[in-house]
Amino acid sequence: MNLKALIEKRNALIADMKSLCDKATAETRAMTTEEQTDYDAKKSEVEALNKTIRSIEEQNALNLNSAKSDGTATDKEQAETRAFENYLRTGQIVETREDVNLTKGDNGAVIPATIANKIIHKVIDICPIYQIATRYTLGGTLSIPYYDEETQAISMAYATEFTDPVSTSGKFLSIELKGYLARGFCKISRSLINNSQFDIVSYVINKVAIAAAKWIENQLINGAASKIDGLAAGVTQVVTTASATAITADELIDLQETIPDVYQDNACWIMNRATRTAIRKLKDNEGRYILNPDATAKWGYTLFGKPVYTTDSVSAIASEKTAIYYGDMSGLAVKTSEDVSIQILNEQYATQHAVGILTWIEIDAKVENAQKIAALKMKKAGG
Repeated sequence: MNLKALIEKRNALIADMKSLCDKATAETRAMTTEEQTDYDAKKSEVEALNKTIRSIEEQNALNLNSAKSDGTATDKEQAETRAFENYLRTGQIVETREDVNLTKGDNGAVIPATIANKIIHKVIDICPIYQIATRYTLGGTLSIPYYDEETQAISMAYATEFTDPVSTSGKFLSIELKGYLARGFCKISRSLINNSQFDIVSYVINKVAIAAAKWIENQLINGAASKIDGLAAGVTQVVTTASATAITADELIDLQETIPDVYQDNACWIMNRATRTAIRKLKDNEGRYILNPDATAKWGYTLFGKPVYTTDSVSAIASEKTAIYYGDMSGLAVKTSEDVSIQILNEQYATQHAVGILTWIEIDAKVENAQKIAALKMKKAGG
């Protein structure tokens, strides 16, 4: 079964889960034993499919997929790379093979699938939050059901014979992921393109991927009003510092302990580099630094046994700002309705001796499992 089929199967299961929840909600009742069993089975299968899909995507990103024995895949990739490079250098489409996906529209040529996939994989490689998040790829609105016990939970208690039990239950809620269109743009010097010794294809892939990854990371963390929620709007577990200008080791422990043990395995810290610098100066009661360089850690540092990732998308230490996120970032759901789509604009910027690169992506992100992620917020100054 190919990746597309796996994604479609997972999305169908999610739709079935939503139908079970909607039916129980409409009838103002808990799900029956049969419905709950069916729901749990589908949920387990969705989780298993998520792991498989993520593994396949990671394998693709590392270029571990072997070419077909007859060389078809390799030939196609080479043909599409040649076609793309030729179009960049000459503005002409010369590849005539039907399976080479390079088409010219009103505003320029749409790049072939293999080039687009390399850009997507590059984005995943350089954007850890996007890499770890739970990703869904489909059009339309995606509704993800979850079980909420915050207001009323299923309870267990001692009982006396011949007395009626008091019914308690949680609620089935859902989050909706839509699709918000975003556009990126850059120009490349025609002199650079005309240099036949320069690897222009790799240059374009890197330039587009870095720009896309930087924007996506910022949106996944901070979101935007009436658009993507991201972590900023979705994280409900918050620890507030006692100071508006400093963080203590005890507050970091409180933040880490907010996450249940079951979600600690894949947890990490996300903060600004200036915040990491401040934390590096904190010591325990024995005078030992609590954050140290670690050559075996994913990003070179560990704090209380978990890797530390720094990004400018998280605010530095300042009054009322969220300075740190901690937890398993798979609790963030990201839906892309459309993979990265790119157009090459040869004519529009000819007078500037440049070529335009126009990037489109449709994306949304919300916290899917609030228990997996927590935030450290700085106290209000003077408060």
